Amino acid sequence: MNERRLGRTNERVSEIGLGLWGMGDWPDSDDRESAAALGLATDLGCTFFDSAWAYGRGKSDRLLGDLLAARTNRRLFAATKVPPLNRKWPADGRDSYDSVFPHDHVVDYAQRCRDGLRVPTLDLLQFHVWDDAWARNPQFAATVAYLKDSGLVRHFGLSLNRWQSANGIEAMRTGLVDVVQVVYNIFEQEPEDELFPACRELDVGVIARVPLDEGSLAGNLTLETRFPADDWRSGYFNPENLALTVPRVERLKSLVPAGMTLAEMALRFVLSSDAVSTVIVGMRKEKHVRANLATAGSRTLSADLLAELRRHRWDRTPTPWSR
Repeated sequence: MNERRLGRTNERVSEIGLGLWGMGDWPDSDDRESAAALGLATDLGCTFFDSAWAYGRGKSDRLLGDLLAARTNRRLFAATKVPPLNRKWPADGRDSYDSVFPHDHVVDYAQRCRDGLRVPTLDLLQFHVWDDAWARNPQFAATVAYLKDSGLVRHFGLSLNRWQSANGIEAMRTGLVDVVQVVYNIFEQEPEDELFPACRELDVGVIARVPLDEGSLAGNLTLETRFPADDWRSGYFNPENLALTVPRVERLKSLVPAGMTLAEMALRFVLSSDAVSTVIVGMRKEKHVRANLATAGSRTLSADLLAELRRHRWDRTPTPWSR
């Protein structure tokens, strides 16, 4: 497994990481399968794991904590997130900072995450939403300073709103942010415009999330695909979005090189950016772990293919279902 530097944290992490959202919060998730997938990912060289208290009200932190307790012979990097007090995804800058991340709320959830992970200090704590309207709020700076000075966290980061990647650059310029997490994939290339150059300038690490566009870039969706009502994907892949997404995915299939899957091509596109420190993929089953981690390595996409894939950029405007 190749490793990359996580920005100014100077941590070395696997270029493919594992995201625990599905393990903690999706109704069809099986805890035994999740534990097996986490163990196999570690055996195959994955060292970066991304969790959040909101993924099952601490469930994903506890699953990851079990792994950390069982694998003390390995340096595994655990990232997690504080939920917004007002429980609004995505963030809305019209809300006051104190209604979203007041100091006591942040500290309380940092401690909950630490307890779930069973570690003395969190490797990386992220705010689960963000809006740059709050970047210069003095309480933001005071809270981040407290988190680090108290030993609760080593590094601090932000999870940026979907399709609003530049909405975080002002916070980065305060010097408080070590890492940002952002949606980046073949369709969502907007981070290349402003965010990635700013991250290079400020030496901020980049966690690329949703590399497969919530699964569409695995190539299995059809216009008739439906998910159960209690599955988050039922909202994201609504008929309106499916009608726009499926034809775009079909056009990509003809570009997949021989011996490669669409999902592998999509992951290699993300890894082609030198701004990306790690890309997190949801992998709840061992077969998914084997397939996705096999993507790590020296094989790269040709310059011609990368140029062609950039023509499939899809700039979108946030909607109520795109959280």
